Amino acid sequence: MNTDASLTKAGAPRGWLHAMRAVMTSPLLLALVIALSFFWSLGSMPLYDLDEGAFTEATREMLASGNFITPHKDGEPRYDKPALIYWLQGGSTQVLGFNEFALRLPSALAATLWVMALWLFVRERLDAPTATVAGLVMALSLQVSLIGKAAVADALLNLFIVLTFFEIYRFYLNPDPKANRGAILRAYLWMGLGFLTKGPVAVFFPLVVSFLFFLSGIRWSKPSLLAFGRWFKAAFDPLGWLVFLLVAGPWYLAIYLDNGAGFFRSFFLDHNLGRFGDAMHGHGGFPGYYLVILLLILLPFTGWLLNLVKSYRSAWSDPLDRFLWIWFLVVILFFSFSGTKLPHYLLYGATPLFILMARHRDALTNRWLAFAPPLIFFALLVALPFILDVAMVLAKKPYDAILLEEGRIAIDREYGVVALAGFFLTVLLFWWSRPALWPRLVLVGIIQTLVVYGALAPRVLDTMQGPVKEAALLAKRMDLPTVVYRTSMPSFSVYREAITPSRVPRPGELVFLRVDKLEQLTRDNPGLNLELAYHRGPVALLRARPAE
Repeated sequence: MNTDASLTKAGAPRGWLHAMRAVMTSPLLLALVIALSFFWSLGSMPLYDLDEGAFTEATREMLASGNFITPHKDGEPRYDKPALIYWLQGGSTQVLGFNEFALRLPSALAATLWVMALWLFVRERLDAPTATVAGLVMALSLQVSLIGKAAVADALLNLFIVLTFFEIYRFYLNPDPKANRGAILRAYLWMGLGFLTKGPVAVFFPLVVSFLFFLSGIRWSKPSLLAFGRWFKAAFDPLGWLVFLLVAGPWYLAIYLDNGAGFFRSFFLDHNLGRFGDAMHGHGGFPGYYLVILLLILLPFTGWLLNLVKSYRSAWSDPLDRFLWIWFLVVILFFSFSGTKLPHYLLYGATPLFILMARHRDALTNRWLAFAPPLIFFALLVALPFILDVAMVLAKKPYDAILLEEGRIAIDREYGVVALAGFFLTVLLFWWSRPALWPRLVLVGIIQTLVVYGALAPRVLDTMQGPVKEAALLAKRMDLPTVVYRTSMPSFSVYREAITPSRVPRPGELVFLRVDKLEQLTRDNPGLNLELAYHRGPVALLRARPAE
């Protein structure tokens, strides 16, 4: 059990140190952090493209068409993801209205349940204070808070993945076949729901990690081999797979009947095997990509994570630590060999790190290691205006130059004051030597969340997506046939509340496009008479009039 000895001075905790320890391990603080990280400003920022726009347009078209089997985006089948996230977003909007808050609410709720599942598991295996610290680290980590506020499938998928892994460990601890039956069936239930959320990844990692974990316990004795046999029986449990099929099977059968083999070819071959073999949509990366990304997505706790490395060897003798390390290592190694690399993939293996960091929090004693990453991050936020100035000069593409210029305008004095305040507060926490390092880093995490979602994210999304939303709402008011030209921003259709085909405009139609595509449109179609209806930043809305 963790005693938080570093919060004490020569034995028993004194006064405010004791009070601080009580606050930092209080479930009430965790509840407040969850509200801050996942629900604050949930509906105040426009949807971002491509991801949120694609998911929410598929949800909108599902509701408009009444076809709850086959997702569509701008009138074409969208075979990227299964249907569960669209159903949840659709249900939310039916209750709360079709808006950003309702579309993002399923992710915020899933992220909340993810933290709760983590807290309950760690309290069961370790103790309540450790569970609370693990939850705080998770909720305040940069990438977790991002997907907890995003209208995409990732928070939901991570919820089902961690629920599956926790049931696997409960099964491992209880060798009684009658007593652990519930853990087996629940694991298959969560895998089925994960398969209905994002496909094979929800089954692949639990099977591989559990196999390696049980294999790691073999000592070439009869009891040891019998223990490994428990994994084999559970992995091929007929009733478990029946539960899985009853959960996931009906929709997969329905979409086959609705579309034939097209979904299965596209989803399994292109969007799963294809992503592993090749970089899709330009999302490639270098061999050490995820080692670098790991340091970023866990901000401000990067140094805390690095501190874990020194306890890796001794962790192998502890079953829980070994299980958590195998879980993380399998995920990072698998995706390191994948052709397509995206930061959020690594979150499938991040939950064990949150537990390990909380469990070994007293081992974090080097304040330079702990505070260097958040200090660098806040310094970059303070220097962002100067970074944008340099980037504008170096930008080679007109679209990038326009976007950077708009971003530079948005990064105003108010932003500078907030970013500078975040930097100085982090410096003060660095020099404040009395409390242990981990509670100070939790406070830095709260500051980071306030700065990122109070100052940075609103300006970034207003620069990139505000013009798209404004153009879409104008097109909706003008009520004319509308197309897009060589521009992939599906949130335009979401806000216009109509399918927007991609083609050259005809006289009498509106055309939405990135401004750097306008020259090609006019060059390839010299007969077009285009009248500007809206222009802000990198996008424009034009009306095609009959030739004079």
